Amino acid sequence: MPATPAYPPHSAPRLYVDAELADGAQIRLDGSHAHYLLKVMRIRQGDPVKLFDDRTGEYLAHVSALGKRDLILTINGKTRGREAVPDLWLCSAPIKKDRFNWIAEKATELGVAKMIPVQTERTQSSNFKHEKLRAHMIEAAEQCERTALPVLAPQLKLPELLGQWPADRHLFFADERIHESGEGSFRKALVAHDGPAAILIGPEGGFSDAENDMIRALPRSVPVSLGPRILRADTAALAAISLWMAGRGDWNPR
Repeated sequence: MPATPAYPPHSAPRLYVDAELADGAQIRLDGSHAHYLLKVMRIRQGDPVKLFDDRTGEYLAHVSALGKRDLILTINGKTRGREAVPDLWLCSAPIKKDRFNWIAEKATELGVAKMIPVQTERTQSSNFKHEKLRAHMIEAAEQCERTALPVLAPQLKLPELLGQWPADRHLFFADERIHESGEGSFRKALVAHDGPAAILIGPEGGFSDAENDMIRALPRSVPVSLGPRILRADTAALAAISLWMAGRGDWNPR
């Protein structure tokens, strides 16, 4: 007997499906999804599988038919609705491929709503593959039990990003130049600036002087310090997201 929606097994495989799901529906899986379930997880008839669709939420299904290269899942019921996502974007300059993939994975786990790759003057690794980056984000969402996927936007040059910046969204930008002045407390900035937000992280070597001036000229720009030590770009991204989630996001139960 398949497990019931009231008691979804924690160890059941969990997959994102790019189709709207519903109780009682049958879903055929092939390709990489089928290979993962059949060859890696060694799934059998009647075994439970969790599915989410980034539209309506998460569902519990069971394997109702098995083939050599595909399988059919029958949905038993809905376990959770689609989560409410904190309104935070990550705007990050691409860095070396593996490290940028890591940023995307961890940003997904931490709960960002949108990620925008940003090309800057000192960006050295802008030839990442959009579809592979999204695959890393999907895998992270599957593993950390998110029911909503972050949006992965096309890459923009920094002037393009700033030129179309929404008037109602604060842009917290990590500026290592301001710590010694005693300005730029991220904690104080979070207290003073509520509402939709984004975090801007530069490349290795930081922003140029001209870019720094351009960012500061944006009315919604909020320069912040991430402490007395110079952080790698990937470390800075995760530190900034964590600070925002703790101060303005959904880390604090209400």
